Amino acid sequence: MPMIIDTIALDLEGTLISNAVSQFPRPGLYDFLEFCSASCRQVVLFTAVPEELARRILDLLVEEKAAPPWFRSVPYVEWDLHFKDLDNIPSADASRSLIVDDNPDYILPEQRSCWIPVEKYQSPYPDDDERLDRARRLIEAIISRQSPACDVPGDAPDECDRIQSR
Repeated sequence: MPMIIDTIALDLEGTLISNAVSQFPRPGLYDFLEFCSASCRQVVLFTAVPEELARRILDLLVEEKAAPPWFRSVPYVEWDLHFKDLDNIPSADASRSLIVDDNPDYILPEQRSCWIPVEKYQSPYPDDDERLDRARRLIEAIISRQSPACDVPGDAPDECDRIQSR
């Protein structure tokens, strides 16, 4: 029986978009968000961007058709800006949750195995960036197994090493 993912927590800056100032959507964003929505019970936004600004960015992404309409009302997770603790997501089963993020410094050491690393989206913002597609493939691999979500397979450790050595 395939693994059921409870929650996918998504970072905004550097992961889904360039940053809160330029707000360039990462290539493949719309399809990635639709995949996430279809693959778990809930998708949440877990970002250092203040909620009011994050909501404006989500509205803009939806208006520009870079994100599906449901994304503008995705739950926003409040946190202490030190660590993105999956246990702090309301109604989430942390053992069956994943976090997609570009910054290893925000990931709790004991939840590193729940981390889907995505290299930071930064200038010159390549049109052929495929990092979200790669994240999708990692999540698909987790879903296809009969093991906890927090056991990221394959070449994720290589991606983690690359990101951590920045």
